[in-house]
Amino acid sequence: MTFWTKKTLHELNPQEWESLCDGCGRCCLEKLEDVHTGEISFTNVACGLLDLDKCKCSNYTQRHRFMADCIPLNADNVSELKWMPGTCAYRLLSEGKPLPDWHPLISKDPNTVITAGISVKGRVVSAQDANDLEDHIVDWPA
Repeated sequence: MTFWTKKTLHELNPQEWESLCDGCGRCCLEKLEDVHTGEISFTNVACGLLDLDKCKCSNYTQRHRFMADCIPLNADNVSELKWMPGTCAYRLLSEGKPLPDWHPLISKDPNTVITAGISVKGRVVSAQDANDLEDHIVDWPA
């Protein structure tokens, strides 16, 4: 058995918690919320801190200092963040679902998230290259 099948999200140590991230970068995409319906629209515009090549935050430890709208993910709020992609390990485990075969913890290969088509690598633009977020709405992250 593996730690993610034996423990709840609340029971994970920091190293286990961080290892659940598959490095897809989907949660680091800019989103738009309809003020009337609450509907979330995803864009292909990356957060200003997302390294587009590595699909990782370029300043992870201080991201909240530089990006005020970056929401810290934790075991208490993951089930409330409905904009988290359905492929996200944190969301899957909070919903009692298993990790997919392409997840690096299962495959033992960090590149399977790319070959499975889950990663944002090569599919996003930087925030500085996007003028109007509404022109960048996509349906693939959900």
